[in-house]
Amino acid sequence: ISKGPENSKSVKSTAVSPGPPVYLDLVYIPNHSNSKNVNVEFFKRVRSSYYVVSGNDSAAEEPSRAVLDSLLEGKAQWESNMQVTLIPTHDSEVMREWYQETHEKQQDLNIMVLASSSTVVMQDESFPACKIEL
Repeated sequence: ISKGPENSKSVKSTAVSPGPPVYLDLVYIPNHSNSKNVNVEFFKRVRSSYYVVSGNDSAAEEPSRAVLDSLLEGKAQWESNMQVTLIPTHDSEVMREWYQETHEKQQDLNIMVLASSSTVVMQDESFPACKIEL
C-alpha cells in the first residue's frame, strides 16, 4: 500500500536566497526604522549613498538602536568603502547615544551622520531641514 500526497507533510521554506546587492542614491529606511522590519541583511543588500532614518517615538523604540547597529554591521561587509550619509528626521536620545558610542566605527566605515543646521518656516510652524544634492 502506498501513501498518497494527502498523507505526506510538506515543508515550506521561508528563507530567501541572498541575491546581488541593489545600489541606490537615497533610501528611506522603512517603517520608522523599526528593527522588526530592517536588519543587517537589509543593509547588505540595499546599498545607498544616503539613508533617511525617521522615528521620534521612544516608547515604540523608534528609531531602533538595533537598526542603527545593523547599518554598521551591514556596511562593514560591503566590498567598497563608499561614503554613506545617514539623515535623521528627528533628534532623539537613541540617535545621540548611538552617534557618540559608535563615532569611531562610523569614521572607519565612512559613514557620516548629517545634522540639520537649517530651519524651514511654513505658516506658523518651523522645523529642521537639510538639502541633499544627488
